[in-house]
Amino acid sequence: MKQKDYLKDISEIKNLMNRSSRFISLSGLSGIFAGIYAIAGAMIAYLFLFPEPGEYLTLHSQNFKLLLLVLALVAVLSVVTAYLLTTRKATKNNEKIWDATTKRLLLNFLIPLITGGIYILIKLGNQHYGLTGALMLIFYGLALVNASKYTLGNVKYLGYAEIILGLICAALPGYGLWFWIFGFGVLHIIYGSLMFVQEKKH
Repeated sequence: MKQKDYLKDISEIKNLMNRSSRFISLSGLSGIFAGIYAIAGAMIAYLFLFPEPGEYLTLHSQNFKLLLLVLALVAVLSVVTAYLLTTRKATKNNEKIWDATTKRLLLNFLIPLITGGIYILIKLGNQHYGLTGALMLIFYGLALVNASKYTLGNVKYLGYAEIILGLICAALPGYGLWFWIFGFGVLHIIYGSLMFVQEKKH
């Protein structure tokens, strides 16, 4: 009986240590909303900003600037929504949202993401447009995998899926927008829904 109690205590201590070193307040709803924002932004870009077949979207064109604005709006909406929902969840669970673990998570997430963003801008500046969607998916996936060690859940699998999708996208030029929609839209909605279901079980 004592041995079972010891094992239980060890398991609880291990669980507490694991939770204290990982960010656990990510909300599944934030993933769902991020996916919805991404799909809406992509549809706006496709309908109003993308060039006609045979034409190219140049770096200095008005449509490219508007496209960047749409992407920025999608990113801001996703971040703000994630912050609000995650803060609400953390408050409900009596957890701190901003601590050393959060800082490590953000640092590990932003390093690949910012590196990828700069690299993509360099490619665009050299008029290499073809792999933009693939590179966005790949670097975003790398950022998720890199940050996953500081959060509970299966976010690393979302990262793996984004990387694989990005590589497939690179091998199939001309379909970047649709891969982008699937990666940033559909996969986020699927992952967010799975997280949301898990949250309801606990």
